[in-house]
Amino acid sequence: MSTPASLRPVEAVVFDVGRVLFEWDLRHLYAPLIPDPEELDWFLAHVVTEEWHFQHDQGRGTAEMVAERQAKFPGHADLIAVWASRFNDSIPGPVPGSFALVEALHGAGVPLYAITNFGAEFWAGFRPHQPIFDCFRNIVVSGEEKIAKPDPRIYRLAEQRFGREPGAMLFVDDNPANIAAVEACGWQGHLFANAAGLEADLRRRGLI
Repeated sequence: MSTPASLRPVEAVVFDVGRVLFEWDLRHLYAPLIPDPEELDWFLAHVVTEEWHFQHDQGRGTAEMVAERQAKFPGHADLIAVWASRFNDSIPGPVPGSFALVEALHGAGVPLYAITNFGAEFWAGFRPHQPIFDCFRNIVVSGEEKIAKPDPRIYRLAEQRFGREPGAMLFVDDNPANIAAVEACGWQGHLFANAAGLEADLRRRGLI
């Protein structure tokens, strides 16, 4: 009888990026540009929305997306363009405590990987400025692969890239749908709420 995945020793930890390692909030980008709170709420609910942004995570190019959105909302053309030109301003900084856990795992010799829903163009403009990613052996980026979580294909691709058995990897993500999907693929999962909760789980598993 095989050992249940949740009871197997973890050989590698795989991180999500947005809202696990780095904060991400479109409001942080647009609040200085749209001072009226009601107008800001409307804009983020109807124009530059997280659902629309997700198309870039899935592989659509920013130029195509921006042109299409500007045609639909011509009165907001300049603000829509800001999404593509200043995307890094939607990332306020690291999630408190998460970098310390990455560094502790790395220092302990635990292999680290990442799977992120991140547009290819935005990743190219973000990754070079973040040395924390030097701790990671491989990173699967949805926009580069044109497959986004929670599609099971991205986890199967990661298994091949990382060269490890699913049940030997612990995936850390803040989205319940992504954790459910990865566990259905036989991985172990940790639904991230904060660094303190993740630290407790890592210590329980003897990883740090």
